[in-house]
Amino acid sequence: MHKGVVLLLIFFFLMVQLIGLSIADFFIKENVRAKILTDNPDDVSNALALLLYMLFFTLIFIIIISFIKVRGVTMLFEIFSLLLTSIILFEIFLPEVVLLFPLVIVAVRVLFKENIIIKNTSSLISTAVVGALIGVSLGVLPIVFLLAALCVYDYIAVFKTKHMVKMAEAIARDNTAFTFSLPSKEKIYQLGTGDLVLPLVFSTAVLRKAKAAYVAPYYFIPVFVIFIASLLGLSLTFCYLFKKKQALPALPLQGLFMLAAWLGMVFGGLPLI
Repeated sequence: MHKGVVLLLIFFFLMVQLIGLSIADFFIKENVRAKILTDNPDDVSNALALLLYMLFFTLIFIIIISFIKVRGVTMLFEIFSLLLTSIILFEIFLPEVVLLFPLVIVAVRVLFKENIIIKNTSSLISTAVVGALIGVSLGVLPIVFLLAALCVYDYIAVFKTKHMVKMAEAIARDNTAFTFSLPSKEKIYQLGTGDLVLPLVFSTAVLRKAKAAYVAPYYFIPVFVIFIASLLGLSLTFCYLFKKKQALPALPLQGLFMLAAWLGMVFGGLPLI
């Protein structure tokens, strides 16, 4: 019954990871990274700063949807994000059309706002670029800290404060590209982009460490292990979702599997710290 949803889930997961890692590989070669708080990517304070930034913008988002209540506000967030990430994407792969194509993509997204394929494509672009940029800007240990903190936060935000559910409802209402829409005969399931960003962030940081220690194609092995761990956690969460029919945070189980896989490789002697 949900075979199509699972196949879409796997498809978007793989697309985000593969495109994101291609972008990350370019960033690594060109030594591109974003300064979050300090210039040292292995400084854990960068992860703490990024976490605080996320919480701050989440608070702003909640205030907007709770008190302003103007439909389309979330779309403005999306347009800005999509334009910026599209420019970065085409600057890497098609620099000769770096200004034209991003504007076309944003225009198509606005004109065909209800089209699920266009919405999912917009989510794919934003997620791949953002995940790659964060992944090359933080070391593995800061990302481990960030991932663990966000797993706890995701659980609290869904089951305790429930503000994540409220945000998801607003995003689904405006059909904005902060989720992937996975349609079935019964309903359209929503997969948060954060559930694909964090695996990409972790994989990118692991790739950067592995490339410094191994030659191709061996440095892809730790990345593949993180892939499998994350996809397994995500798939199990969705299988449980199909049975319980309620909002569930995907990140806690994903994070647990990824951290376990990373610890196993570290204790196995791989230089991934």
